[in-house]
Amino acid sequence: MQFSPRICCRWWQTKRNYAILASNPFPLSPILMNRYERRPISVGEAEVEYLDGEFRILRPGAYVRCAVTAVAIRIEDLRYWNVDLQEPYAGPEAKLQRLGVKPKA
Repeated sequence: MQFSPRICCRWWQTKRNYAILASNPFPLSPILMNRYERRPISVGEAEVEYLDGEFRILRPGAYVRCAVTAVAIRIEDLRYWNVDLQEPYAGPEAKLQRLGVKPKA
């Protein structure tokens, strides 16, 4: 019985792939190609620390909730927050409403 090199090669590749999967320390996580590959961002609510002119993400997520209107604000669209109260706002109207300032008509 002769073995074709093509069949042997496929058999070896299959064994090698099983060895890689078995040696993965995180069996439920995907195998990353390199260390610079980013993991997907979670779709839940993020925990953010609001600083002067910037914010720091403490727990990754896709959005935060406005403190006044409870509207979900995507992290990319977050522009208004209060550093002292550590609250995000959906827009300038929500921030003025929280501060008790009535907009001019």
